[in-house]
Amino acid sequence: MASRLEAEHLYKVFGRRPDEAVERLRQGADREELRADGTTAAVIDASFTVEPGQIFVVMGLSGSGKSTLLRMLNGLLEPTAGHVRFDGQDLTAIGDRELREVRANKISMVFQHFALFPHRSVLENAAYGLAVQGVPRAEREKRAGEALALCGLAGWEKSWPDELSGGMQQRVGLARALATDADLLLMDESFSALDPLIRRDMQDQLLQLQQTLKKTIVFITHDLNEAMRLGDRIAVMRDGRIVQTGSAEDILLRPANDYVASFIQDVDRSRVLTAAAVMDEHIAGDEVSCGCETATTVTPFTELCAISARLTHPVAVLDAAGKLVGRVPRQRLVGLLGDQQGEPAPCDNPRDSRDGKVIANA
Repeated sequence: MASRLEAEHLYKVFGRRPDEAVERLRQGADREELRADGTTAAVIDASFTVEPGQIFVVMGLSGSGKSTLLRMLNGLLEPTAGHVRFDGQDLTAIGDRELREVRANKISMVFQHFALFPHRSVLENAAYGLAVQGVPRAEREKRAGEALALCGLAGWEKSWPDELSGGMQQRVGLARALATDADLLLMDESFSALDPLIRRDMQDQLLQLQQTLKKTIVFITHDLNEAMRLGDRIAVMRDGRIVQTGSAEDILLRPANDYVASFIQDVDRSRVLTAAAVMDEHIAGDEVSCGCETATTVTPFTELCAISARLTHPVAVLDAAGKLVGRVPRQRLVGLLGDQQGEPAPCDNPRDSRDGKVIANA
Protein backbone atom coordinates (compact mmCIF):
# COMPACT_ATOMS: atom_id res chain seq x y z
CA MET A 1 0.00 0.00 0.00
CA ALA A 2 1.37 3.40 -0.99
CA SER A 3 1.92 6.04 1.67
CA ARG A 4 -0.79 8.67 1.88
CA LEU A 5 1.65 11.45 2.75
CA GLU A 6 5.38 11.71 2.16
CA ALA A 7 7.79 14.43 3.20
CA GLU A 8 11.13 14.23 1.44
CA HIS A 9 14.17 16.21 2.67
CA LEU A 10 12.14 19.29 3.63
CA TYR A 11 13.90 22.53 4.53
CA LYS A 12 12.39 25.85 5.53
CA VAL A 13 14.72 28.82 5.92
CA PHE A 14 13.64 32.38 6.74
CA GLY A 15 15.87 35.36 6.01
CA ARG A 16 18.49 36.29 3.45
CA ARG A 17 19.67 33.94 0.70
CA PRO A 18 17.67 30.89 1.85
CA ASP A 19 18.91 28.64 -0.97
CA GLU A 20 22.48 29.36 0.01
CA ALA A 21 21.60 28.60 3.63
CA VAL A 22 20.15 25.21 2.65
CA GLU A 23 23.38 24.32 0.89
CA ARG A 24 25.37 25.31 3.97
CA LEU A 25 23.14 23.10 6.12
CA ARG A 26 23.69 20.19 3.76
CA GLN A 27 27.42 20.71 4.15
CA GLY A 28 27.20 20.52 7.95
CA ALA A 29 26.46 24.04 9.18
CA ASP A 30 24.21 24.27 12.22
CA ARG A 31 21.38 26.62 13.16
CA GLU A 32 23.57 28.90 15.27
CA GLU A 33 25.97 29.59 12.41
CA LEU A 34 23.09 30.64 10.18
CA ARG A 35 21.47 32.73 12.91
CA ALA A 36 24.67 34.71 13.28
CA ASP A 37 24.21 35.72 9.63
CA GLY A 38 20.57 36.77 10.14
CA THR A 39 19.05 33.56 8.79
CA THR A 40 16.69 31.19 10.64
CA ALA A 41 16.55 27.51 9.74
CA ALA A 42 13.13 26.44 10.99
CA VAL A 43 13.06 22.94 9.47
CA ILE A 44 16.16 21.01 8.43
CA ASP A 45 16.12 17.91 6.21
CA ALA A 46 12.83 16.46 7.48
CA SER A 47 11.70 13.18 5.89
CA PHE A 48 8.89 10.80 6.89
CA THR A 49 5.88 8.93 5.54
CA VAL A 50 2.34 8.62 6.88
CA GLU A 51 0.26 5.58 5.99
CA PRO A 52 -3.52 5.66 5.33
CA GLY A 53 -5.54 5.61 8.56
CA GLN A 54 -2.53 6.40 10.74
CA ILE A 55 -2.15 9.04 13.46
CA PHE A 56 1.35 10.46 12.98
CA VAL A 57 2.40 12.73 15.86
CA VAL A 58 5.14 15.34 15.53
CA MET A 59 6.32 16.46 18.94
CA GLY A 60 8.95 18.80 20.25
CA LEU A 61 9.51 21.82 22.46
CA SER A 62 8.64 25.36 21.45
CA GLY A 63 10.86 26.48 18.58
CA SER A 64 11.66 22.95 17.41
CA GLY A 65 10.05 23.60 14.00
CA LYS A 66 7.01 21.33 14.29
CA SER A 67 4.33 23.91 13.38
CA THR A 68 6.41 25.19 10.46
CA LEU A 69 6.71 21.60 9.25
CA LEU A 70 2.95 21.13 9.47
CA ARG A 71 2.26 24.25 7.38
CA MET A 72 4.49 22.96 4.62
CA LEU A 73 2.39 19.80 4.38
CA ASN A 74 -0.62 21.66 2.96
CA GLY A 75 1.22 24.46 1.19
CA LEU A 76 0.51 27.26 3.66
CA LEU A 77 4.28 27.65 3.70
CA GLU A 78 6.38 26.89 0.63
CA PRO A 79 9.42 24.71 1.38
CA THR A 80 12.80 26.25 0.67
CA ALA A 81 13.81 22.80 -0.56
CA GLY A 82 12.34 19.31 -0.64
CA HIS A 83 9.03 17.76 -1.64
CA VAL A 84 5.62 16.98 -0.14
CA ARG A 85 3.64 14.24 -1.86
CA PHE A 86 -0.01 13.56 -1.08
CA ASP A 87 -1.50 10.43 -2.65
CA GLY A 88 1.40 10.52 -5.08
CA GLN A 89 0.83 14.16 -6.13
CA ASP A 90 3.76 16.51 -5.54
CA LEU A 91 2.18 19.48 -3.77
CA THR A 92 5.39 21.48 -4.13
CA ALA A 93 5.16 21.30 -7.93
CA ILE A 94 1.54 22.37 -8.54
CA GLY A 95 0.10 25.85 -9.09
CA ASP A 96 -1.68 27.99 -6.52
CA ARG A 97 -5.15 27.19 -7.90
CA GLU A 98 -4.61 23.42 -7.73
CA LEU A 99 -3.16 23.79 -4.25
CA ARG A 100 -6.24 25.71 -3.06
CA GLU A 101 -8.44 22.94 -4.43
CA VAL A 102 -6.43 20.32 -2.55
CA ARG A 103 -6.75 22.31 0.69
CA ALA A 104 -10.49 22.82 0.14
CA ASN A 105 -11.33 19.22 -0.67
CA LYS A 106 -8.65 16.82 0.55
CA ILE A 107 -6.79 18.35 3.50
CA SER A 108 -8.46 19.93 6.56
CA MET A 109 -6.78 21.72 9.44
CA VAL A 110 -7.80 21.96 13.09
CA PHE A 111 -6.19 24.93 14.84
CA GLN A 112 -5.16 25.44 18.46
CA HIS A 113 -7.41 28.43 19.08
CA PHE A 114 -10.68 27.11 17.66
CA ALA A 115 -10.88 29.76 14.88
CA LEU A 116 -14.69 29.92 15.04
CA PHE A 117 -16.70 32.78 13.53
CA PRO A 118 -18.54 34.48 16.42
CA HIS A 119 -21.34 35.75 14.14
CA ARG A 120 -22.12 32.27 12.79
CA SER A 121 -24.07 29.53 14.56
CA VAL A 122 -22.46 26.26 15.57
CA LEU A 123 -24.00 24.58 12.51
CA GLU A 124 -22.82 27.36 10.19
CA ASN A 125 -19.30 27.13 11.63
CA ALA A 126 -19.25 23.37 11.13
CA ALA A 127 -20.49 23.79 7.55
CA TYR A 128 -18.03 26.55 6.63
CA GLY A 129 -15.56 24.31 4.79
CA LEU A 130 -18.40 22.87 2.73
CA ALA A 131 -19.60 26.39 1.88
CA VAL A 132 -16.10 27.16 0.58
CA GLN A 133 -16.35 24.06 -1.61
CA GLY A 134 -19.66 25.32 -3.04
CA VAL A 135 -21.76 22.48 -1.59
CA PRO A 136 -25.51 23.33 -1.71
CA ARG A 137 -26.93 24.58 1.57
CA ALA A 138 -29.21 21.62 2.33
CA GLU A 139 -26.42 19.10 1.81
CA ARG A 140 -23.82 21.03 3.75
CA GLU A 141 -26.16 21.50 6.72
CA LYS A 142 -26.93 17.78 6.68
CA ARG A 143 -23.25 16.82 6.59
CA ALA A 144 -22.32 19.43 9.20
CA GLY A 145 -25.08 18.16 11.49
CA GLU A 146 -23.80 14.60 11.13
CA ALA A 147 -20.26 15.73 11.95
CA LEU A 148 -21.46 17.63 15.02
CA ALA A 149 -23.31 14.52 16.20
CA LEU A 150 -20.12 12.47 15.79
CA CYS A 151 -18.35 14.99 18.00
CA GLY A 152 -21.04 14.87 20.69
CA LEU A 153 -22.70 18.21 19.84
CA ALA A 154 -26.13 17.08 18.63
CA GLY A 155 -28.67 19.66 19.83
CA TRP A 156 -26.21 22.57 19.83
CA GLU A 157 -26.55 23.42 16.14
CA LYS A 158 -28.37 26.73 16.68
CA SER A 159 -26.15 27.92 19.52
CA TRP A 160 -23.49 30.61 19.22
CA PRO A 161 -19.79 29.94 19.86
CA ASP A 162 -19.70 32.14 22.98
CA GLU A 163 -22.37 29.93 24.54
CA LEU A 164 -20.03 26.92 24.41
CA SER A 165 -17.20 25.88 26.71
CA GLY A 166 -13.64 25.73 25.38
CA GLY A 167 -13.84 21.99 24.90
CA MET A 168 -17.13 22.28 23.03
CA GLN A 169 -15.71 25.01 20.79
CA GLN A 170 -12.79 22.73 19.91
CA ARG A 171 -15.29 19.98 19.07
CA VAL A 172 -16.90 22.39 16.60
CA GLY A 173 -13.50 22.94 15.00
CA LEU A 174 -13.03 19.19 14.74
CA ALA A 175 -16.54 18.75 13.31
CA ARG A 176 -15.79 21.41 10.67
CA ALA A 177 -12.76 19.41 9.56
CA LEU A 178 -14.68 16.13 9.54
CA ALA A 179 -17.64 17.56 7.62
CA THR A 180 -15.52 18.10 4.52
CA ASP A 181 -14.70 14.37 4.52
CA ALA A 182 -11.07 15.31 3.84
CA ASP A 183 -8.58 12.48 3.42
CA LEU A 184 -6.00 14.14 5.66
CA LEU A 185 -6.45 16.05 8.94
CA LEU A 186 -3.68 18.36 10.16
CA MET A 187 -4.03 19.20 13.86
CA ASP A 188 -1.77 21.96 15.20
CA GLU A 189 -1.60 21.66 19.01
CA SER A 190 -5.37 21.40 18.80
CA PHE A 191 -5.88 20.47 22.47
CA SER A 192 -3.09 22.44 24.15
CA ALA A 193 -5.28 25.44 25.05
CA LEU A 194 -7.72 23.25 26.98
CA ASP A 195 -7.81 22.43 30.69
CA PRO A 196 -6.23 19.04 31.51
CA LEU A 197 -9.51 17.16 32.07
CA ILE A 198 -11.10 18.58 28.92
CA ARG A 199 -7.90 17.86 27.00
CA ARG A 200 -8.03 14.22 28.09
CA ASP A 201 -11.67 14.07 27.03
CA MET A 202 -10.81 15.44 23.58
CA GLN A 203 -8.04 12.84 23.22
CA ASP A 204 -10.60 10.14 24.04
CA GLN A 205 -12.98 11.66 21.50
CA LEU A 206 -10.34 11.64 18.78
CA LEU A 207 -9.39 8.02 19.45
CA GLN A 208 -13.05 6.96 19.40
CA LEU A 209 -13.67 8.79 16.13
CA GLN A 210 -10.55 7.26 14.63
CA GLN A 211 -11.80 3.74 15.33
CA THR A 212 -14.79 4.49 13.08
CA LEU A 213 -13.50 6.98 10.50
CA LYS A 214 -9.91 5.73 9.99
CA LYS A 215 -8.69 9.19 8.96
CA THR A 216 -5.05 9.93 8.19
CA ILE A 217 -3.95 12.48 10.80
CA VAL A 218 -0.82 14.50 11.44
CA PHE A 219 -1.00 15.78 15.02
CA ILE A 220 1.38 18.41 16.44
CA THR A 221 2.04 18.57 20.18
CA HIS A 222 4.68 19.59 22.72
CA ASP A 223 3.23 17.14 25.28
CA LEU A 224 5.04 13.79 25.33
CA ASN A 225 2.26 11.98 27.18
CA GLU A 226 -0.25 13.19 24.58
CA ALA A 227 2.06 12.00 21.81
CA MET A 228 2.46 8.59 23.43
CA ARG A 229 -1.30 8.25 23.91
CA LEU A 230 -2.39 9.28 20.42
CA GLY A 231 0.40 8.37 18.04
CA ASP A 232 0.62 5.23 15.95
CA ARG A 233 4.01 6.66 15.02
CA ILE A 234 5.84 9.60 16.55
CA ALA A 235 8.51 11.95 15.20
CA VAL A 236 10.58 13.79 17.80
CA MET A 237 11.95 17.17 16.67
CA ARG A 238 14.79 19.22 18.06
CA ASP A 239 16.24 22.42 16.60
CA GLY A 240 14.48 21.93 13.29
CA ARG A 241 15.52 18.32 12.78
CA ILE A 242 13.66 15.04 13.28
CA VAL A 243 15.92 13.14 15.68
CA GLN A 244 13.84 9.95 15.98
CA THR A 245 10.77 8.38 14.38
CA GLY A 246 9.00 5.28 15.66
CA SER A 247 6.16 3.89 17.73
CA ALA A 248 5.67 5.01 21.32
CA GLU A 249 7.22 1.74 22.45
CA ASP A 250 10.21 2.18 20.11
CA ILE A 251 10.95 5.61 21.50
CA LEU A 252 10.41 4.57 25.10
CA LEU A 253 12.53 1.42 24.95
CA ARG A 254 15.09 2.43 22.31
CA PRO A 255 15.73 6.21 22.47
CA ALA A 256 17.96 7.31 19.59
CA ASN A 257 20.15 9.66 21.62
CA ASP A 258 20.64 11.33 24.99
CA TYR A 259 18.18 14.09 24.12
CA VAL A 260 15.33 11.66 23.51
CA ALA A 261 16.33 9.63 26.57
CA SER A 262 16.13 12.72 28.79
CA PHE A 263 12.82 13.69 27.19
CA ILE A 264 11.15 10.39 28.05
CA GLN A 265 12.57 9.84 31.53
CA ASP A 266 9.41 11.02 33.28
CA VAL A 267 6.96 9.10 31.10
CA ASP A 268 4.84 6.55 32.97
CA ARG A 269 5.86 3.40 31.13
CA SER A 270 2.99 1.43 32.62
CA ARG A 271 0.60 3.56 30.56
CA VAL A 272 2.39 2.99 27.27
CA LEU A 273 3.97 -0.45 27.11
CA THR A 274 2.17 -3.65 26.13
CA ALA A 275 3.16 -7.29 26.34
CA ALA A 276 4.35 -7.30 22.71
CA ALA A 277 6.97 -4.66 23.54
CA VAL A 278 8.56 -6.43 26.50
CA MET A 279 8.23 -10.15 25.74
CA ASP A 280 10.92 -12.61 24.69
CA GLU A 281 9.88 -14.05 21.34
CA HIS A 282 8.68 -17.63 21.36
CA ILE A 283 11.04 -20.46 20.41
CA ALA A 284 9.37 -23.28 18.49
CA GLY A 285 8.64 -26.42 20.49
CA ASP A 286 7.91 -24.69 23.79
CA GLU A 287 4.13 -24.59 24.09
CA VAL A 288 1.67 -23.50 26.79
CA SER A 289 0.55 -26.59 28.68
CA CYS A 290 0.07 -25.70 32.34
CA GLY A 291 -3.34 -24.08 31.92
CA CYS A 292 -2.27 -20.96 33.82
CA GLU A 293 -3.38 -17.42 33.11
CA THR A 294 -1.94 -15.89 29.93
CA ALA A 295 -1.65 -12.45 28.27
CA THR A 296 -2.15 -11.24 24.70
CA THR A 297 0.19 -9.05 22.69
CA VAL A 298 -1.94 -5.97 23.50
CA THR A 299 -2.24 -6.62 27.25
CA PRO A 300 -1.33 -3.35 29.02
CA PHE A 301 1.78 -3.28 31.20
CA THR A 302 -0.14 -2.80 34.46
CA GLU A 303 -2.35 -5.81 33.76
CA LEU A 304 0.73 -7.81 32.77
CA CYS A 305 2.25 -7.03 36.16
CA ALA A 306 -0.90 -8.25 37.88
CA ILE A 307 -0.83 -11.52 35.94
CA SER A 308 2.87 -12.02 36.68
CA ALA A 309 2.30 -11.51 40.39
CA ARG A 310 -0.15 -14.43 40.39
CA LEU A 311 2.22 -16.83 38.62
CA THR A 312 5.44 -18.60 39.59
CA HIS A 313 6.85 -18.59 36.03
CA PRO A 314 7.06 -16.16 33.06
CA VAL A 315 3.78 -14.96 31.57
CA ALA A 316 2.90 -16.66 28.29
CA VAL A 317 1.84 -14.22 25.53
CA LEU A 318 -0.64 -15.37 22.87
CA ASP A 319 -1.62 -13.77 19.57
CA ALA A 320 -5.19 -13.17 18.39
CA ALA A 321 -5.42 -16.79 17.20
CA GLY A 322 -4.36 -18.14 20.59
CA LYS A 323 -0.88 -19.14 19.43
CA LEU A 324 2.08 -18.73 21.76
CA VAL A 325 4.29 -15.88 20.49
CA GLY A 326 6.38 -15.00 23.53
CA ARG A 327 6.98 -14.97 27.28
CA VAL A 328 7.58 -12.16 29.78
CA PRO A 329 9.92 -12.91 32.72
CA ARG A 330 9.07 -11.17 35.98
CA GLN A 331 12.61 -9.80 36.19
CA ARG A 332 12.01 -7.79 33.03
CA LEU A 333 8.90 -6.16 34.46
CA VAL A 334 10.75 -5.28 37.66
CA GLY A 335 13.66 -3.88 35.65
CA LEU A 336 11.43 -1.65 33.54
CA LEU A 337 9.66 -0.36 36.63
CA GLY A 338 13.00 0.31 38.26
CA ASP A 339 13.87 2.74 35.46
CA GLN A 340 11.04 5.01 36.59
CA GLN A 341 11.69 7.39 39.44
CA GLY A 342 9.22 8.35 42.11
CA GLU A 343 6.41 6.04 41.02
CA PRO A 344 5.14 2.95 42.87
CA ALA A 345 5.45 -0.33 41.02
CA PRO A 346 2.07 -1.62 39.84
CA CYS A 347 3.23 -5.18 40.63
CA ASP A 348 3.45 -4.29 44.31
CA ASN A 349 -0.32 -4.45 44.55
CA PRO A 350 -1.76 -6.55 41.74
CA ARG A 351 -5.35 -6.17 42.87
CA ASP A 352 -5.13 -2.38 42.61
CA SER A 353 -3.18 -2.46 39.34
CA ARG A 354 -6.07 -4.05 37.47
CA ASP A 355 -8.07 -0.86 37.96
CA GLY A 356 -5.43 1.28 36.29
CA LYS A 357 -5.07 -0.32 32.88
CA VAL A 358 -4.66 2.15 30.02
CA ILE A 359 -3.86 1.37 26.39
CA ALA A 360 -1.90 4.31 25.05
CA ASN A 361 -2.32 3.48 21.37
CA ALA A 362 -5.91 2.26 21.37
